[in-house]
Amino acid sequence: MSPAPIIQFRVSSGPLPVSLPFAVEAPTDHDLMIAVRAGEIRRLGDLFERHNRRLYGFFVRLTNQPAVSEDLVQIVFYRILKYRHTYRDEGKFSAWFYHLARKVAADHFRKHASTPAPTDPAELHEEPDAEPQPSEQAATAEDVTLLRAALARLPLEHREVLVLSRLQHLEHKEIARLLDCSVGAVKVRAHRALKELRDVYFKIRKEKAA
Repeated sequence: MSPAPIIQFRVSSGPLPVSLPFAVEAPTDHDLMIAVRAGEIRRLGDLFERHNRRLYGFFVRLTNQPAVSEDLVQIVFYRILKYRHTYRDEGKFSAWFYHLARKVAADHFRKHASTPAPTDPAELHEEPDAEPQPSEQAATAEDVTLLRAALARLPLEHREVLVLSRLQHLEHKEIARLLDCSVGAVKVRAHRALKELRDVYFKIRKEKAA
């Protein structure tokens, strides 16, 4: 197989496209990926436009490093191009997509051998592509600081399941495939992660009040 061409993407922060006044049946992500696999490389640009901001949100909430997250987005789409031949006809794009993203994140943390920087757990109820809004979960700036500190103490696997379920809004069955476990196990992990976040938060708050 000939080397994959180098393609540079730019993570978009601009407004979403204006809706057309008539109905147009857009190709599914699966259709686009099948086309990319068949050699229609320009279709990768369509997938990038659909998913780059969502993927950026996934990485930035794991690393809390915007510049690094942009680079990781680029790596994921390069790997999509490089490994396009591994995509299956019966596959689901989102599962394959996040499988690659998790591997890229794991490679990053392994290379730098560091714990992810804290992010704001008040964002756990925001839409993944939404613009930042004042938190409705934290009443004061001090609460936000304490929540960040609590989230930073969670193991990476707990942070990851919260991001996938609460921010990326993947279905439990999709997360189960990614984590190679049962749907029940995903629900248990998510519940435990939220409970641990809550417990750590109140512990830190109590320590500061002492």
